[in-house]
Amino acid sequence: MTTDMTQFLQTFYEESFEGLEIMESGLLNLDVGAADSELVNDIFRAAHSIKGGSATFGLGEVAAFTHLMETLLDELRDGRRDVSQEIVELLLSAVDCLREMLTASRAEEPLEMERIDELKASLQRTLDAGAAPKSEATTGSSGGQSTSSGWRILFKPFPHLFKTGNDPVRIFRELGELGELTVEASTDGLPPFEQLDPEESYLAWTLTLRGSADRAAVEEVFAWVEDDCELEITPLEGEAVAGPQPIPAAESDSGISGELLLERRRSTDRRRGNDRRGTDRRGGADSGSIRVGIEKVDAVIDMVGELVITQSMLSTLGEDFEMEKLQKLRDGLAQLERNTRELQENVMRMRMLPISFVFSRFPRMVHDLSQQLGKEIELRMTGEGTELDKTVIEKITDPLVHLVRNSLDHGIEPTVEERVATGKPPVGVVRLNAYHKGGNIVIEVIDDGRGMDAERLFRKAVERGLVDAEAQLSPEQIFDLIFMPGFSTAEQVSDVSGRGVGMDVVRKNIQSLGGTVEIQSELGKGSTFSVRLPLTLAILDGQTVSVGDELYIVPLVSITESIQVKEGMINHVANKGQTFRWRGDYLPIIRLSQIFGAESKVASLTEGLIVVVEGDGRHVGLFVDDLLGQQQVVIKSMEANYRKIDGISGATILGDGSVALILDIPGLIRISNQQAELQPA
Repeated sequence: MTTDMTQFLQTFYEESFEGLEIMESGLLNLDVGAADSELVNDIFRAAHSIKGGSATFGLGEVAAFTHLMETLLDELRDGRRDVSQEIVELLLSAVDCLREMLTASRAEEPLEMERIDELKASLQRTLDAGAAPKSEATTGSSGGQSTSSGWRILFKPFPHLFKTGNDPVRIFRELGELGELTVEASTDGLPPFEQLDPEESYLAWTLTLRGSADRAAVEEVFAWVEDDCELEITPLEGEAVAGPQPIPAAESDSGISGELLLERRRSTDRRRGNDRRGTDRRGGADSGSIRVGIEKVDAVIDMVGELVITQSMLSTLGEDFEMEKLQKLRDGLAQLERNTRELQENVMRMRMLPISFVFSRFPRMVHDLSQQLGKEIELRMTGEGTELDKTVIEKITDPLVHLVRNSLDHGIEPTVEERVATGKPPVGVVRLNAYHKGGNIVIEVIDDGRGMDAERLFRKAVERGLVDAEAQLSPEQIFDLIFMPGFSTAEQVSDVSGRGVGMDVVRKNIQSLGGTVEIQSELGKGSTFSVRLPLTLAILDGQTVSVGDELYIVPLVSITESIQVKEGMINHVANKGQTFRWRGDYLPIIRLSQIFGAESKVASLTEGLIVVVEGDGRHVGLFVDDLLGQQQVVIKSMEANYRKIDGISGATILGDGSVALILDIPGLIRISNQQAELQPA
């Protein structure tokens, strides 16, 4: 019977992309000079895993490319080569290329061989030019030889080997790539047939490998099973031992040369506890699958059990119902409601992923852009474990990229001298911070750069005709001007910024997620961009309001307060509608009946209610007939089921089966402004 390996491809690709993120993160943390052995080992193991898997699935080009990377990493790990900035940059480029190769292979698209061959040539040149001479091995019979024409390997797996996911056949296949391999099996450990367990390993092998492979290459083939087997690696008769750690002649004379010579790297246990598959899944958040902690699955299973018990109780109650059992029925329904709410929360928690899935891409971006801009910048991240819905994670990445690039290019001073002159450390700092606040997540992009000059921003806006020169704007309103289409303060256009595009898209994308973005800045001190987002796009906490016979849902996150106005608070603006006085300011009133053509049951503002809401950094008043109550609603997409409607972000089905529209507050404000502009003077 043959096994269809394609069923495991998706898992291979997911784990390979995880490995690439581990490699990239490790390379960015490498310091120039002597290599950090633990860090390089992590990078090496990730590369080795990708190479082995790609060979198993027939991805020959990926395996060959990764082999060159692995060879260079092996020299760093063994101390035969020091870390240099050039090597780090070359390996980072190789990681990028490997990611492109895996992406193309998964999509069954042709590989970009010209780029691959170019990087393979660069890796080979580095290996050829910088290889340090190997230390000479000495044995009682070899004189000064440092190479071996072959190895004898005694390999006896422990019985549980198969349960770790390892396969001796794969190991033999990989050994065969190093030279001419002869395999001899020992069946001495086989039990009687009736005692045979098909999941246990009973065989042992004597392997003879002839070729020029050194000890390190042979050891690496067994790196993933070294704690799950008995292993002896010795040179063939009359040959010298290759590798950086020779066998002293005295030990050879005493018969120790046949003992296990494989150095065990025990810095981490790769198969227990937090192994590579437990590492943060950097990147790849847009994949079609997610990994869920077993404790979250257990919570759902427990809650389903509670639901079954409650259902059984209600079913028994309904079979022989009498009025004196009415209180039991009410208690059962209340229990059902609690169980349903808890089940909903637990299921939503299963979709929650840490924000580190987004944050993990920024160290590389800051590294590359700081070199491109000629700036010294340090990235600090906090709150990476803060969780939010997978859908939000997929859609917030691009806006955050724009904000971080903006901080790097516009925020941090262009020269070290300018920073030092203002009393700041020479290295600029950009911080990413995430935390929960209420039912939302707040993500902050903070820099300690020049800050924003409100006067300069205002002059630029006037020059571009975006605002009137006589307009009286607060600093916060002036800062918001950078989100207007076409606005840019860059003196020259570069491939980083300066074309006046991006920041307006940032705000639109954040608003499409039901979020907001705010700016705080102090000239000479730095700037903070705060993005507030709902934890999930599937469930919304909303306030139900009525306008005539129609029901609408106002997101609770947008509501500041609701009031009943008196006649003295209302102000009529000629041809522009009405405003009302609120906390020392006059807010425009938006009548939902006029926006959506609904027939309101109240005509006077003093008879209905004003709901003060915030959107696009502005407050307005929504005039409604009445408030009906707060509830959690399931969001249904209007665009997917009907078409996009301005001022409406979605719809929901209420408990009585009726449909209520969910209001898009920023969209309503834009519609109201457009209608006011069309009013005759």
